[in-house]
Amino acid sequence: MLRRLAVVLAASLLALVLPASLPAAEAATPYCGITWGSLTKASGTHQDQVLTHVRTGRHACYDRLVIDLKGSTPAGYSVRYVDNVYQDGSGYRVPLRGGAKLQVIVRAPAYDAWGRPTYRPASVTDLTDVTGFDTFRQVAWAGSFEGQSTLGLGVRARLPFRVFVLDDGSSARLVIDVAHRW
Repeated sequence: MLRRLAVVLAASLLALVLPASLPAAEAATPYCGITWGSLTKASGTHQDQVLTHVRTGRHACYDRLVIDLKGSTPAGYSVRYVDNVYQDGSGYRVPLRGGAKLQVIVRAPAYDAWGRPTYRPASVTDLTDVTGFDTFRQVAWAGSFEGQSTLGLGVRARLPFRVFVLDDGSSARLVIDVAHRW
């Protein structure tokens, strides 16, 4: 009897200490429903597309990098967190602002079959203005060499990201979304 009374008393005390308004399922709900993770995302191989433009956008739950491509088949890609991003060809380190660095490799050159540029950034250190973005700190050009182009994306911290391609048959957009938080 004494043991039963102790169990009831302990349960009553826990009920007073623990808030009843926060169900366990709600406490485990991911930020904005994001379940992307932060490991490498890669797909495809070299194709016949060329890189034509780079742009960024702000959204409620993430910041977005869009790389415009022209050609009939989508280019492959590899996006991953790295200690440093290096220029294609020269191997020089690309300085990036932020607490973490994403290396974005697009398996498409920024030049056509005759070597003429299809993308010429106004500033290699700041491809787009990301002032005021929640997550992005800098988008930098690391070059285009041997059929692939590399960008460095400086972000606030190592955060979840996703990568996907939107393709209409004659052009495509490589989209990289980085969450504002976990």
